[in-house]
Amino acid sequence: MNLAQLHYTSAPPGPDGSGFRFTAVSPGVPATLLREAEQLIGYEPPRDAPPRPGPRELAGFPQALSLNVLADGSRLLARSVYTGADHSGRWGNFHAHAVHLPQPAGSGPAVGELPITAWGSPQWAATTPEAGAPALAAVPAPGRLDRAALAAFVADRAPWLAAFFADVRRLGEDPDAPQIVLVEADSEAVARWIMLACSVLPHQRGQWLTFTTYTRRPQLARQQIIGVVPEDGPVLAGQEHRYRIYDATRAAAPAAGEPDVWADTAARVWQAQRQDLVAQVRRLTTGPYDAGPLAALALAADIALPSPGRIAAADWAAGHRNALDDVRLHALALALGRPAGDRDPVEVAAAGRLLAALDGWAPPAVCEPLVVMTLTEAVRTGAPPTALPTAGALGAAVRGRLAAELEPGLRAALGGTATEPAHSAGLLRVASVLGVDVGDLLPGTARQLALALLADPERAYGAGVRAALAELPGLRALVLDRLDSLAAGDPAAGRHLFDRTGLRLTAADARPHLRMCAEAAAVAEPAPDRVGALNALLARSGVSLYAEPLVLRTAMRLVWEGDPPGAGDAALVLMATGPKAHREAGTWELLVRAAVRAPAGDTGAEQLAPELLGQFQEEIPARLRPSLLMLELARNLRSGSAGAGWVRRALDLRSLDPEPGPRESAYAALCARLLAGDRPDSELRALIESNDAELLAAYRAAARTPAVRDRLRLDPGFVADCFTAWSSQPQAGPAWQEARTDLLDGVLRPAVRSLAAKELAEVAESLTRLDGRWADEFRGWQRPSAFGRLRERFAGRRSGRAGAGGNGG
Repeated sequence: MNLAQLHYTSAPPGPDGSGFRFTAVSPGVPATLLREAEQLIGYEPPRDAPPRPGPRELAGFPQALSLNVLADGSRLLARSVYTGADHSGRWGNFHAHAVHLPQPAGSGPAVGELPITAWGSPQWAATTPEAGAPALAAVPAPGRLDRAALAAFVADRAPWLAAFFADVRRLGEDPDAPQIVLVEADSEAVARWIMLACSVLPHQRGQWLTFTTYTRRPQLARQQIIGVVPEDGPVLAGQEHRYRIYDATRAAAPAAGEPDVWADTAARVWQAQRQDLVAQVRRLTTGPYDAGPLAALALAADIALPSPGRIAAADWAAGHRNALDDVRLHALALALGRPAGDRDPVEVAAAGRLLAALDGWAPPAVCEPLVVMTLTEAVRTGAPPTALPTAGALGAAVRGRLAAELEPGLRAALGGTATEPAHSAGLLRVASVLGVDVGDLLPGTARQLALALLADPERAYGAGVRAALAELPGLRALVLDRLDSLAAGDPAAGRHLFDRTGLRLTAADARPHLRMCAEAAAVAEPAPDRVGALNALLARSGVSLYAEPLVLRTAMRLVWEGDPPGAGDAALVLMATGPKAHREAGTWELLVRAAVRAPAGDTGAEQLAPELLGQFQEEIPARLRPSLLMLELARNLRSGSAGAGWVRRALDLRSLDPEPGPRESAYAALCARLLAGDRPDSELRALIESNDAELLAAYRAAARTPAVRDRLRLDPGFVADCFTAWSSQPQAGPAWQEARTDLLDGVLRPAVRSLAAKELAEVAESLTRLDGRWADEFRGWQRPSAFGRLRERFAGRRSGRAGAGGNGG
């Protein structure tokens, strides 16, 4: 099928009129296409062009080769040239020759040469053909390519190529990307820019890249790439959001954007005159702007690339090892393994991934450069990657030479105190691969690694450390030994290590403290109580607590999370294990704290205290002894075995500053005993004469308990006893005066008022049996004073008025 052609110029008068018009059009071209084309193929000479150019000057006018996408999605490829004077002798004529490429956008791959290759084609006409346009089946044949001139052009524009290719990529990806403006004195240079652009684009995108090699009015141009002469470039300045301007005449380029590895690699390929690699990369299964395959081919062709390009090549080759033959793979490995000043850990890791993909698959000669580079960089940086080669990846000769070369740096890095634990583990793996003996450095590295694992398990137990522990049994044993010792001092950190990481012990790992840390979570779930969990942990430690008493301390800290157990649990633990193990493990202090920190009224603590005093007489410090003695006193008071002088004893112990719980327990037991029917009068006198406000406050509080109130209501004899007790010694100190007044008025009087006459008589009878005067005093105490009667009278009147008011309401 022949392509439709259009010729447009200034012509003599004819059937279609005079002036600029289509002078030759292929049959069947619709008028709508002609109208649209007429707006696209015009030509204005440069501003400073000579008004009446001669033949040589005409040849120097810029040519406007353009590709436009029409409204129907088809394309129009046109060349417009200045021809000087028209048929009438008037200057300003031009001739446009256009070819319609009818395939609409999105209808499938466009075949044939790229439109830009039509630059310089001999098939372009500068005049209207007399006998009609020659048939044209495809884009006009390419013009002569001057490879030397193209190479010189690329070398001259080398600093801008990467940025230009990045902008070209944006044109293909983003419909709103800024237009590219190329400021050149020669439109052929613009055509070369566009050829470069299309060469790196996928063929299909190059077919649809719109351009013009020359326009006088760039603000009106809608092509993606626009060529202008130097005098028209400045009018676009300050519009960076619309234009990316490359001005070769002023050595100016737009501000650099984000780094683009693909664009940088393509630029270096062109500078090396290996643009054939761009064509080769299209045959590889890849995305249109994937830097990896192009970078891999470039490195294999001995084209130097910076670190980002080398990283892209290594990562792509690791995932596409079948895409390159052994020769290219070897060349790529050699290029990646060469010394480089800009190599960083990211690149080393990428090379390691490639090595892992090739190890055992590619010939050893292919892998060896990568192995050498990986190990060398690991020692140089002190930060080995996780993926390291195996010892068999190097031949004996290369391995020996490399070991001798790297051993000093390896030992220095391992001996440094600032080395990250994960890096130290990796360096030990490097030493193992090279066969370098660093056994003397293992203990220090193991200690450093163990401390890091306990301090920050999730960070420290990374892939590199996991690999080192799996590959190096000696390191694992030393690390576990150190962890076992550290876990004995900080079991919570040991448990945290196993809770947050995948570290697990084997049956052969006989580290009792560490094993209990590992088992703590599993034991806590099924155990019915904490003492049961303690017994289960001790059983799983693998040792007898009598042979290794410290396991008892570790187990107790794990079960009770560093706090003392409850008093009841402490008593059970002491009973089950005996005092010797606690004495040797130092856990007696936990048992003592369990007792002295128990809340007031905890009878378990009262029962435990005498046991502790008896079993750990020498160990208990003086500051804790008063608390235990208080608890022992409370127990004896409740059991009736306290003997005599217990009020005085309680006061003496209180002066030694016991803990609040034991003090309150002893006071509660003491006050309960003083309120009992068989209390010794001597102890009551001791209480009264002590004039101790705190103890008297406890006594007053005990008298207000429900049990005492109920007994006062039900037992007239108890009422009589309380009356005599609380009325005693009115001459005692002020604290007792305040207490007795409160007890008589606040506790006893309300109880007496609630008694029936018969019960009151029984109280009086009980008092008479004690001493007749007590009965008289009780009756007098019952009668209100004159002030009290007056108060009751007024209270009665107020009550009556309130009742009358209520009835009246």
